[in-house]
Amino acid sequence: MDTLKDKVAIVTGAGSGIGKAIAILYAAEGAKVVVSDIEKTAGEETVKFINSNGGKSIFVKADTSEPSDQLALVMETVAHFGGLHIACNNAGVGGPVKPVGEYPIDGWDKVISINLSGVFYGMLYQIPAMLESGGGSIINMASILGIVGFPNSSAYVAAKHGVIGLTQNAAIEYAAKNIRVNAICPGFINTPLLENNLDADTLKSLSSMHPIGRLGTAEEVAELALWLSSSKSSFTTGAHYLIDGGYTAQ
Repeated sequence: MDTLKDKVAIVTGAGSGIGKAIAILYAAEGAKVVVSDIEKTAGEETVKFINSNGGKSIFVKADTSEPSDQLALVMETVAHFGGLHIACNNAGVGGPVKPVGEYPIDGWDKVISINLSGVFYGMLYQIPAMLESGGGSIINMASILGIVGFPNSSAYVAAKHGVIGLTQNAAIEYAAKNIRVNAICPGFINTPLLENNLDADTLKSLSSMHPIGRLGTAEEVAELALWLSSSKSSFTTGAHYLIDGGYTAQ
């Protein structure tokens, strides 16, 4: 398949979960993919999988909460592949589980720095590179919790609401310059982030919150990211797309 033939893409948080699925699908559709993650071993495993299946990919370690890392990521991408056309700002963390009146300040700062500031830092350096490449598509990973609240998750909810607002603003600013910016709002997705932090009963409870009766998969989210990254969504910008098994329709 060649939906993204001759395109260069960055995917952050691509060592596992949704980011890994997106990077693999981008590569399968012809993109040259820069896999980025804070975990070197996990990121290199994604690259190994892509390259062993006929794709083109490199790994660049980056902490998305550090502006200098984000700049280096874009510079390495352009230096290696000659441009930038797609960026999926996917990296994120869950954060502490506490009500607002007890929420730890260091936990708040970490979640905001990665989940919100990290998206801003990414776009800050991705957009000029895309302009040099003639335009492109940016996909920011928000959440259903960018639309609604969720008890004991104030930092995550605030960050993801912010991602949607930031996405809309950037979309307006660059619509006439051939850069589209959209957000994806997944429900609870069956990824290592959930599996490693929640017990079986909690996972079952989360599944029951979705009218469709199950958690989503990373591959399902990747298909939406692919569409938003391709010319098939050429009239789509400033939007946020729910992929939540009916969670927010209740």
